[in-house]
Amino acid sequence: MIEKVNLSEKFALFSDHWSPKIAGAVNDAHVKLVKLSGEFVWHKHETEDEMFLVVKGSMTIRLRDGEVRLGEGEFVIIPRGVEHLPVAEEEAHVLLFEPKTVLNTGDVVNERTVAALQHI
Repeated sequence: MIEKVNLSEKFALFSDHWSPKIAGAVNDAHVKLVKLSGEFVWHKHETEDEMFLVVKGSMTIRLRDGEVRLGEGEFVIIPRGVEHLPVAEEEAHVLLFEPKTVLNTGDVVNERTVAALQHI
């Protein structure tokens, strides 16, 4: 069955931060929605690229040699192996497009690691 997805409605279904939810799948990739607030953790993904698309608000991706600031409607692709730190000064709604194998904290396992993702 083909289903239309309304991002505003999906984001309204949850309030937790840094806990991606699966909103769809394209081939071997997940479309994930996540609310960000504050600072995440420095991490990298050895074998997967990851895309961050800001739907609402703004965020910064800190890199070891600079940073990328994103506003609504902007996205960036972080190549595999690049260490990064997502930060949102105020709550941001972000769509992630990444392979199904991606662990949200990459090469770091801590209290923010989400191993079993919820479908919304």
